[in-house]
Amino acid sequence: MTNALFELLKLIDRGFMHHLGYQLPTPANIKNRYQWLHLYSPYSLLAHDVSDDPKFIYANYQARYCFKYNEEEIIGLPSRLSAANQEQQIRQKLLLTVKQTGFSKNYSGPRIDKYNEPFIIHDGTVWQFYNQNEELAGQAALFWPDDLHRPDWFYNK
Repeated sequence: MTNALFELLKLIDRGFMHHLGYQLPTPANIKNRYQWLHLYSPYSLLAHDVSDDPKFIYANYQARYCFKYNEEEIIGLPSRLSAANQEQQIRQKLLLTVKQTGFSKNYSGPRIDKYNEPFIIHDGTVWQFYNQNEELAGQAALFWPDDLHRPDWFYNK
């Protein structure tokens, strides 16, 4: 894991803590949280920047698996391409809510992968995160690829 990736995950985690009051959930026995979040997390974690047409700046392994992109393909991709045209208005409303309130929880809805195949994201949380100068750096999202039972550690905040 590069230092830049480590620092970005720290900012994403710090934003989650700021808005939700606890760190991104991980099992208690994890020695390297950020490596685990990046490579082994059962939930998707991704982030886009604050440009006019936000671009993905981070996607963990689970997010890349769900969207069927490799790391080189997803980084820099406009995040609007994660939703079908008919879902853009709902997606924009969610992002506006996050911009106004700092976060949104319990989102589920359709998304599309690299091949325009639909899939559903479950139990999503979207939040704003900030750079070292406390300036808005982007929005991040956590979602589950299925609607099954969550591990106990996910609820131990």
